[in-house]
Amino acid sequence: MDDRPDHRARIRDFLATRRAKLTPEQVGLPAGGRRRVPGLRREEVAVLAGVSTEWYTRLEKGHIGGVSQEVLDAVAQALRLDQDERTYLFDLALAARRAPARRKDVQVPPRVQWLLDSMTMSAAFVRNGRADIVACNAPARALLAPVFDSPAATRHGRANLARYVFLDPGAQRFFADWDEAAAVSAALLRAEAGREPHDRALHDLIGELSTLSTAFRGRWAAHDVRIRHAGTKRLWHPQAGDMELTYQSLDLPVSSRTVYGLTIYTAEPGGTSEDRLKLLTSLAATPPAHPTSRPR
Repeated sequence: MDDRPDHRARIRDFLATRRAKLTPEQVGLPAGGRRRVPGLRREEVAVLAGVSTEWYTRLEKGHIGGVSQEVLDAVAQALRLDQDERTYLFDLALAARRAPARRKDVQVPPRVQWLLDSMTMSAAFVRNGRADIVACNAPARALLAPVFDSPAATRHGRANLARYVFLDPGAQRFFADWDEAAAVSAALLRAEAGREPHDRALHDLIGELSTLSTAFRGRWAAHDVRIRHAGTKRLWHPQAGDMELTYQSLDLPVSSRTVYGLTIYTAEPGGTSEDRLKLLTSLAATPPAHPTSRPR
């Protein structure tokens, strides 16, 4: 099954881009002569992984189906892959060995909505692997109002964070660190493509973004991967102004086959951002009759 051209290309491009990021000095090898392209040569990766150059060349061409876990570990170590990149490489290998069961979207259980609604001082939402927001609490609806009210983000029904980031010009104001938001959005979709290579809706989303957004095409071509993410986001909200919030994303299993992501935004206690998040929370306490409709 690893002979599928699209899958081979995904493996080839991922390994090649990881190899291009390393220098001989970083991995303890002599620099050698002048290099035509940046990064390590295939034979250098082969030496570091303890395999033959011919074998590694075949692997980088996408023939990964019969490769053992030990050898993949050695390649991951040679290329200095982080945990998310390593997981992605193993997902590619798994998909090459056997077609995973096709994922079915599932309804968010009531218990999850109860959990979200209990978080009255934090903005919390659930997203699927395609970056659709599938459930949220009232503070998240208020905080992410620019996303929910965006025609670009909601063009196919649910609010989609990736569509908002890449297709709505307002995203560059909402996200003060838009470049980082864009990089993370593309990297999350790249990781999902490794987990779910047969998700037609995901393929359609990637095709749509690639067609409509030059910025997405560039970040998609980088083959960067993000699975777990947390940190700080600086936002500009039309009702609350500038805010600096911390966020944490967690896996949320909702069925034996489906894992969504739970993201929680909070503010440092005692700061201006906490006051502004409280303002949004108070506004969300009396939601409008149609919370996802755009103001006229």
